[in-house]
Amino acid sequence: MPYYETVFIARQDLTESQVKDLTETVKKILEDQGGKIHKVENWGLRTLAYRIKKNRKGHYVLVESEAPGAAVIELERVLRLNEDVLRSLTVREDALSDGPSVMMEKPRDRGERDEREAA
Repeated sequence: MPYYETVFIARQDLTESQVKDLTETVKKILEDQGGKIHKVENWGLRTLAYRIKKNRKGHYVLVESEAPGAAVIELERVLRLNEDVLRSLTVREDALSDGPSVMMEKPRDRGERDEREAA
């Protein structure tokens, strides 16, 4: 089965428990259709680059999964119909990522240099 990465943005006025319930709904849809969830990351409440449906902030959630195409189609349909979801994007991946995503890494100090920069 192919690998997918889904990121969705939930409304800013939702509580953490409501965002968690929405994430559980996403996981249930994928698992009921025969998929497997590999990673779920809640990136928290972040400022949007521009207003979306009168919202300046949103709760970001990442879900990495291995699922058949029908499960992804159903997931995208449900996310489009849910009024609490501002935006969503599903991308097919060649392989699963190792460790946390870039968004979960702690920010570096300006004084630190990356190995790529030093070379």
